[in-house]
Amino acid sequence: MKFLKEEKGQGAIEYILLAGGIIVAAVVIFAIYSSMVSSAGQSLNASVGTKVGQMEAAMANQTI
Repeated sequence: MKFLKEEKGQGAIEYILLAGGIIVAAVVIFAIYSSMVSSAGQSLNASVGTKVGQMEAAMANQTI
C-alpha cells in the first residue's frame, strides 16, 4: 500500500511523457515536411530541366 501512496516519481514521469510526446510530434512534422520539400524539389527540377533543354535546343539551332 505504501507504493500506491508514493508520489515522488510522479513529476518525473509526467516530464518524460511530455518529452516523449514532443519527440513524436517532431518526428511526424519532420516526415511531412521532408515529403513536401521533396515533391517541391522534384517539381522544380522538372521545370528547370525543361527550360534547360529548350535553351540547349535553341542554342544548337543558332549559327555563328
